[in-house]
Amino acid sequence: MSDKTLSVWNTVKTDRFLVGAPHYPEHVDESYWERDAERMAKAGFNVVRMAEFAWHILEPKLGTYNFDLFDRAISMLGRYGIDTIMCTPTATPPRWLTEAHPEILRVDGKGRPMSHGSRQHCDTASPVFREHSKRITKAMAEHYRDNPFVVGWQTDNELNTSMPESFSKATLSEFQLFLADKYREIAELNRAWGGDFWATAYDSFDQVVLPIEFGPTFPSPGHLQDYHRFLAFSTARFQHDQVEILRAVKSSWFVFHNLGGLRDIDFRGQFSKDLDFVGYDIYPMLYDEFMRLGNHAKVQALHLDICRGFSGNYIVPEQQSGFGSQPGFCTLTPEPGELRRMALSSVAHGADGLMFFRWRPAHFGAEIYWMGIIDHDDIGRHRYEEASRFASEMIALQPKILGTYVRMDVGIAGSDFDNQEAHKTYPIGLPSPQDDAIHMHQYCYDRGIACGFIHPEDDLSRLKLFYVPHWVMWKDEWTAKLEAFAEAGGTVVIGARTGTRNEDNHVIRETAPGTALSKLTGVRVEDFGRLAAPGANGLFDVMERSGGLVIPPNKPAESNRRQRRFKLGNRELTAGHFYENLTVEPNVEVIAAWSNRYAEGQAMATSRKVGKGQVVYLGTYLTPELTEALTERLFAPAGVEPLVGGLPEGVEVTMRMNDERRLLFVQNYTDQAVTVSGVPAGRDLLDGEKAVRRTLELGGYGCAIVELEG
Repeated sequence: MSDKTLSVWNTVKTDRFLVGAPHYPEHVDESYWERDAERMAKAGFNVVRMAEFAWHILEPKLGTYNFDLFDRAISMLGRYGIDTIMCTPTATPPRWLTEAHPEILRVDGKGRPMSHGSRQHCDTASPVFREHSKRITKAMAEHYRDNPFVVGWQTDNELNTSMPESFSKATLSEFQLFLADKYREIAELNRAWGGDFWATAYDSFDQVVLPIEFGPTFPSPGHLQDYHRFLAFSTARFQHDQVEILRAVKSSWFVFHNLGGLRDIDFRGQFSKDLDFVGYDIYPMLYDEFMRLGNHAKVQALHLDICRGFSGNYIVPEQQSGFGSQPGFCTLTPEPGELRRMALSSVAHGADGLMFFRWRPAHFGAEIYWMGIIDHDDIGRHRYEEASRFASEMIALQPKILGTYVRMDVGIAGSDFDNQEAHKTYPIGLPSPQDDAIHMHQYCYDRGIACGFIHPEDDLSRLKLFYVPHWVMWKDEWTAKLEAFAEAGGTVVIGARTGTRNEDNHVIRETAPGTALSKLTGVRVEDFGRLAAPGANGLFDVMERSGGLVIPPNKPAESNRRQRRFKLGNRELTAGHFYENLTVEPNVEVIAAWSNRYAEGQAMATSRKVGKGQVVYLGTYLTPELTEALTERLFAPAGVEPLVGGLPEGVEVTMRMNDERRLLFVQNYTDQAVTVSGVPAGRDLLDGEKAVRRTLELGGYGCAIVELEG
């Protein structure tokens, strides 16, 4: 494992802004190639990505390699000044391999093996598949070692996006080896998994089974936690195989991976440390699970802010350019102007390179309506013009943009694999830490407040306020980091249930939130319970949606009769999802108290002075109303202010900065012109360095990058 330090403040170590597109020369006749290269160069592109799905071409049969097609394509692009990022093609092993070794196929929870004919159908835990993946990686690396136009590599393609889980024989045997290495003694595994509950103890590691869902009911949370730890381990190991080969062949190549989904990948472990930087594929008009935020601009900002929290600035190997679809779903279509605005939003949130997906659409296969920069009829229309404009802007501004990080005044605890998985193993109908955190992120986003996600192990000193959204697994060394942050003047906000389970996913044996956090916060949790979300039927509503208890029509839910209310300042609000009854030490201020039922007058939220700052504890989950009331109380004293005050609806502001410069990104994500007032003085780098004094006029989907004075 590398000793690379992962930090949200890291920038990509590059001297140029990579801009281009994924390119598939194997999808068109060679007569198109030179025209493609010529138009890419004219657009200002300097790089393409290639070959991630071409194993069958590169190795048409075992041990027989044919690089000719890609050699010619790379050479053609190189003549026009365009470099190539090669990809290891391991997301799509050829049919001769899956036919010879069907044991490498993934198996679902019902015992059905995956079929050839799609992608990501092979098990990355399989030793057989790993050996074949290493072999094709080594052959490609050695072939392109001396090719001057091959500048870097992408490993695989969107690992774990289609299906991270596997229940194959290979997965089982590798899982057993993983556990034996971790626990050494079977008694330790039985202790960690609670083997005395439901007689789930094992006599040896080779007896251990995979956690099949509902088999017939629920497995131990510790069992599930370790299974997903294993999936993350085997994914990182699969990638590490390839990275080792690539670095051994040519150390000057950069190596990255393009993440699509974020499942079963431990970003703060070996996975990210192996890479020079991480890539995140972004399709803002696709992510339905976030559409409750209201629009795709917020979806994009949230997605990229979460990703930046893992290891800092990134590149975008795939940025939505047009309509996209597979047979089972489709995206919305960006309107004229939106392609460039979405690309600039990626830069605003930390991208140090960007490639539009894709150069041209395929005429065959499972993505025939996934549009690119060039249309099916080989004509470049407004998407080509917008991509060209963006490319020329980024190349011109790369001395300003590269080397800057994204400012954050409000940090939200994120990017912790164990807490993400711990919630999934036993959610009790509650929002995940990320779902809770969205309330804080969106409040800040709508008001132009610099906000993002950061791990407690990271450098917190640049923040003004740090929010921990009920991380049930907590380490005492993190408590020391929070205390130091508060001592120096920071405000810490700790959400309910934080610190209530240990690393084995057991409930702690001390009074919550545990010895160290109780000392820091000055509170103890005496009792807790589940509540309805405001406007919902609470637990009954959750059970009904999940196929459980059904409430007879017109019968009020019991949980609605048990709603909890509290007073914060001069407001009385309804709590959502969860409550805790707190006992408070004498030196702790009660800033909110329950105001109804038997708990009336008991503490709900507290503040304890620590050095120059404070530590706030919340005995409930965030709601929009609580977020507003809480931030009104905490932000101003902490020095948290909008980057631009009084933002019109539909305007996003973000800042990238370093010790030398501050770049304010202002974007209008609507199709109507807007006037933004209160903009700090500076020069608009996208408009001929035009002076900006307080007011900025932006057309529909208009953008500005204002380099601030002073």
